[in-house]
Formats: sequence, C-alpha cells, structure tokens
Amino acid sequence: MKTKVLSIAALSLGLAAGCAFAQSSTVTGAAGGAVTGAVVGGPVGAAVGGVAGAIVGTAIDPPPQKVVTYVREQPLPEEGTVVRERVVVGQPLPGAVIVRTVPENPRYAYAVVNHQRVIVEPSSRKVIQILN
Repeated sequence: MKTKVLSIAALSLGLAAGCAFAQSSTVTGAAGGAVTGAVVGGPVGAAVGGVAGAIVGTAIDPPPQKVVTYVREQPLPEEGTVVRERVVVGQPLPGAVIVRTVPENPRYAYAVVNHQRVIVEPSSRKVIQILN
C-alpha cells in the first residue's frame, strides 16, 4: 500500500512538472487527466484519464483578445448570411457561410451568421466563440 501511494505521488509530481512546461493543450489535457485518474482509480485510472484528457485537450484554445477585438471592429457585410441551423460552439458552420481569415492571426477566422459574429477555426470551420 505504501509503495502504491508513493508511486501515485511520484506520478502526480512528474506530471505536474510536465504540465508546467507543456506548450500543447493536448499534453496538458493528457497530464491533467492522468493525475486525476491516478488519484481516483490508481494505475488503470491514470491510463484512462490520460486518454480522456488528451481528447478534451485537443480543442482549440480560446482566441486571444486581439482577435476578438479585430472581429468586433469589422464592418457588418451588406448581405447577411442567414441559416436554419443553430450556430453552436464546437460545431462547423454550414458551407454557404463565408469565412474570412483574421490577417494578423491566420489560426482564426470569422463570419457573420444569423446577425451574430462568430470566430471559427479556418480548416474545420468549427465555431470557437460566438460574440454578442
């Protein structure tokens, strides 16, 4: 029992140190999931938690404030795009919607849909944030 507790503590410290230097949200998600899983379910919990955390961690990070400000300052297009589908964070925009890249940060794009400005991930067209 003492060895198991020490192993979990060592794993937690090692992963916590790794998280401090992690540059990727996938790595951070995997490490956080592994630590939580280890505490709750031991070694098997660490493996399951690491996989689940990596999946959650692959989501694109929220856009920086400069991107949000840029999108808010863009003039609304004369012809607004209206779609029947609800615009939902995490879901891709319909193909009929025109997406424009943010020039200073091509990792993000934006569109105006159903009279709302939305920030999207350009390659997948997934909605990252809906601006009010």
